[in-house]
Amino acid sequence: MTNPFDEPNPARVTRRTMLAALRASFFTGLVVVAPIGLTAYLIWTVTGWFDGWVLNFVPRAYHPGEIINRLLGYTDPANQLPVNVRGIGVVIFLVFTVIVGWLAKGLLGRSFIKWAESLVDRTPVVSSIYNGLKQIAETVFAQSETSFDQACMVEYPRKGTWAIGFVSTTAKGEVAASAEADDPLISIFVPTTPNPTSGFLLFFPTSEVKILDMTVEDAAKLVISAGLVYPNGKDAVAPPKT
Repeated sequence: MTNPFDEPNPARVTRRTMLAALRASFFTGLVVVAPIGLTAYLIWTVTGWFDGWVLNFVPRAYHPGEIINRLLGYTDPANQLPVNVRGIGVVIFLVFTVIVGWLAKGLLGRSFIKWAESLVDRTPVVSSIYNGLKQIAETVFAQSETSFDQACMVEYPRKGTWAIGFVSTTAKGEVAASAEADDPLISIFVPTTPNPTSGFLLFFPTSEVKILDMTVEDAAKLVISAGLVYPNGKDAVAPPKT
């Protein structure tokens, strides 16, 4: 039985101190290494997926690995070196997109696009898919009106329960006509946790939407972390960092 009045064992105290220091160092290192490692892994994975998708449209003779092996003299497929130039597909996609955009601005490009779209419109299933995707792309990339540039809070899924959302745009067409004239509807995207790429499209009267001072990036961190990462978590009245 241990006597509470006995002097503590110096060796045991030193061992506990060392273990505590090692544990603290481990968690500190984990905080530093985990974000870097996960970011590098995601970039590497997405780049590889992009390469695999884009290079399917490039003849195999022009793949980076084939070109490098030909330059080195390895013409026999059985003796070729395994070469993986990561990111070449992203570069090809960017260059191709810029060239297409430049051509589309000209008269010849506009005429060709108009002819191709008229051909697509005559195809029953393809026309519905293409027109829907085109409208989304024009709304996201080509529209001058701001969208998804404000974070907000809305009462969802019931009164008294608040959810983080992102302001998409003001309602239009039949949806806008169904609202009160003095309180127009705005479309709010409410993301899910921890995957913010899925969520719900909701329409709220402007008076029921609370616009937040935090940036969209900070609001996304709050959603992804399931409420663990708060902007200005220690001082709620402090202005957000710019």
